Amino acid sequence: MHETTIAMIQLGAVFFGLGLLGRVARRIGISPIPLYLIGGLAFGVGGFVPLQGIEEFTHLASEIGVVLLLLLLGLEYSASELTNGLKRSWMAGVLDLVLNAAPGAIAALLLGWGPVAALAMAGVTYISSSGIVAKVLGDLGRLGNRETPVVLSVLVFEDLAMAVYLPVLTAVLSGVSFLGGLTSVGISLLAITVVLVVALKYGRFISAIVDSPDHEVFLLKLLGSALLVAGIASQLQVSAAVGAFLLGIAISGSTAENATRLLEPLRDLFAAMFFVVFGLNTDPKSIPPVLGIAVALAAVTTVTKVVTGWWAARRQGIGKMGRMRAGAALVARGEFSIVIAGLAVASGQVNDRLAALATAYVLLMAILGPIAAKYVEPIGEFFQRRRQMA
Repeated sequence: MHETTIAMIQLGAVFFGLGLLGRVARRIGISPIPLYLIGGLAFGVGGFVPLQGIEEFTHLASEIGVVLLLLLLGLEYSASELTNGLKRSWMAGVLDLVLNAAPGAIAALLLGWGPVAALAMAGVTYISSSGIVAKVLGDLGRLGNRETPVVLSVLVFEDLAMAVYLPVLTAVLSGVSFLGGLTSVGISLLAITVVLVVALKYGRFISAIVDSPDHEVFLLKLLGSALLVAGIASQLQVSAAVGAFLLGIAISGSTAENATRLLEPLRDLFAAMFFVVFGLNTDPKSIPPVLGIAVALAAVTTVTKVVTGWWAARRQGIGKMGRMRAGAALVARGEFSIVIAGLAVASGQVNDRLAALATAYVLLMAILGPIAAKYVEPIGEFFQRRRQMA
């Protein structure tokens, strides 16, 4: 059978399988990310039936998935929302950074993986999944709740922190000099500043350039500009993901809303490939040895995220139940954690077990996050009744 035919059959099976897994996830009320990772583990290195001959396509598709994930994340915020959110939530953001980055860094150091792996694991345990959080808040009807702006403000701070963190991580993983690392960070900060200024003053012009009443033309402009900006950012030693995120911020108003609706199906398709590829490149036999560590990290960072949300909501005068909901909403980890782990492992500069630990950790947190958000109210009400009875 011709190689192209075999590749088409395998890709068809992969896409159809992802559709089935997504349907199962929807039925049981969880994010599909854990199931996509499990699917990748089953058919990748050391899996039941390793897939071969589709590596080039899946690798490129996964890179596009990262770009689209970050582009749509940027489209959710305007430049003014980002700056206002940063002013309002910077203290909670700093607390979030300290409490949730420390467990990952400490775990890597205790395992003897070195400072580079510690930097990567700090990012894995720090960043909440904006995608999962947004979906859960929407599904539970909490978008209008008083605590939701607090949650979104913390997520905005995390996104901005990633705009600095990813260039630093990329520079460290590539082995550039200290001066080269500072240059990379400086370029990233300059790009963020320029984009925010341009978006605040001239955002309507950028939106007008990519906008079009014709869906086909609009899609081609959006996707083309996203890949172009991501590629240029990568060439400048700034993460492609950060470039896509900044482009999303620069597009605003009705153009951003239309772009989100148009790109969501593409994002879901390519993002699914990203998670599958990460699973394909992880040997499932490597997970059991790190499962205990992943469980311990999950337990610790669940508590630290709840503390972050509780404290941030309390500063805004929100009641105890709202504080609990805010903390529980931030628990989920997902796409960004896998992006960070993927960058680290692909560089060859970290212990191979980091991929296994990150996979196990994200599997646990992507499942635990929606469950915690869903059941935090019944649990809180139960303890309130117990306290009143006592």
